[in-house]
Amino acid sequence: MREFILYSRTGRTDGKFRSLMDGGRLDIAYQCMLMALFKSQSHRGDCVFHAVLNGPPSPPVCISIEGETLRDAHIDERSWEAIFRKLLSGGEHPGIAVSRKSMQALVAEKHRAGYRVFVLEAAGEPMESQDFSGDSLFVVGDHIGIPKNDERFILRYGRKMSLGRGKYLAASCIDIVNYWLDKNYVVTDAAEEK
Repeated sequence: MREFILYSRTGRTDGKFRSLMDGGRLDIAYQCMLMALFKSQSHRGDCVFHAVLNGPPSPPVCISIEGETLRDAHIDERSWEAIFRKLLSGGEHPGIAVSRKSMQALVAEKHRAGYRVFVLEAAGEPMESQDFSGDSLFVVGDHIGIPKNDERFILRYGRKMSLGRGKYLAASCIDIVNYWLDKNYVVTDAAEEK
């Protein structure tokens, strides 16, 4: 299993926004979710995407989307704007859970469950030298980045991993990781079997 966490410093924690960009850059959460979960003609049954939102009015809010159980979701931004608005206003959607979990609590929970934890950062160890044969959790920051105290906490459980020398968009980082894992590790994709 592979899981991704996007740490969003500004993502709104209620449904009061005109657009995803207006919602504290929820467009970044949408783009990351798209790269984490969707492929051409299907979505990934072996993947979970978490967006931990820390914007106003009452952070944190964690939106967890499971590829295996996600239903009734298209890939266009307008559809996800409606889904996020509904979720942040107290509604529900198949395959998506909303909680008050912080990123630190989520990382600690996944570590206890046996996940290897990686913070995606240019100064980390090369991706090519890592072992992804078990369950892996990848943490990426939004356009502002992960706060230093949260990063220090995560590094108690894992390590920094670099995708290369450049700085990439958060969604691009997730896409690169998925490409690498698809290329180098056998994947059982329940969504494709259905």
